[in-house]
Amino acid sequence: MIHYTLKCTKGHEFDSWFQSAGAFDKLQQAGMVACTTCGATDVEKSLMAPNVATKDKADRGTRLSEPRSEAEQALAKLRAHVEANSEYVGTSFAREARAMHAGEVDQRPIWGETRGEEARKLVEDGVPIAPLPFRPTRNSN
Repeated sequence: MIHYTLKCTKGHEFDSWFQSAGAFDKLQQAGMVACTTCGATDVEKSLMAPNVATKDKADRGTRLSEPRSEAEQALAKLRAHVEANSEYVGTSFAREARAMHAGEVDQRPIWGETRGEEARKLVEDGVPIAPLPFRPTRNSN
């Protein structure tokens, strides 16, 4: 595995791992490497210093799971707010949203997953929903 710091033409930097340098090149040429902030596929490797491990090195640098940019920090804050203040209903989202809209169950803040076609139907039927810019973590119920 190889770790690259990448940069899009709009100046957003992000990190990603690839199986090899060749795998990165192949994915980049196919337009399958996209900026995590704006979605641009015009991405190139950014300058980065090698991470040389030493026994006395206390700070290992930013981990990939830690937000780096202001946008990533805002997204992490939004995720924390949603997870703390609403119920994750998983793939039952459309059913639960419809039941609340119809008055069959009490209103409560929920979030979950549904297919694009079902989300479109919810919107067409006047059910108030909005997409979230993140996916559930594996430990969500």
